[in-house]
Amino acid sequence: MNAGALPPRRVAFGSLRGFLALGFGSGLSPWAPGTAGTVAALPLACLLLLLPAWAGAAVVVLLYVVGVPICEYAARALGKADPGAIVWDEVVGFCLVAVLAPAGLPWLLAAFVAFRFFDIVKPWPIRWFERRVKGGAGIMIDDVVAAAYAVIVLRLAEHFLAA
Repeated sequence: MNAGALPPRRVAFGSLRGFLALGFGSGLSPWAPGTAGTVAALPLACLLLLLPAWAGAAVVVLLYVVGVPICEYAARALGKADPGAIVWDEVVGFCLVAVLAPAGLPWLLAAFVAFRFFDIVKPWPIRWFERRVKGGAGIMIDDVVAAAYAVIVLRLAEHFLAA
């Protein structure tokens, strides 16, 4: 930990910004915090699915915009550029996939798997964004690109399964 850096638990429970950045505390998981953050996003994603698609997408855009400074704050507080404990990017990324994926529980489960796959594997240009975009925007952008990949795969699967 860098000098002046706060412990993750203190960041998560010391302020609303930290609580959100660390995915309602899920980023404190010692194993696969990104997956834990995606699991924590499930209730929020389900709530967004109750809205008209345009409204759900608008909320996700708002969560992204709010997420950039939230993640920037948490990264500075934790003393690292992109600490694994920050999982707001997974929360927003998964919500984006859930809102844009085909409707239904099987598709929601497929959205979870597809999003985690692309977030972990990081095919081009995800890793490129991760390495070059800094700060809160950098923390957030790679998960948005992973979400886009997941949505494309799910929509293609829906198309070919319907054919």
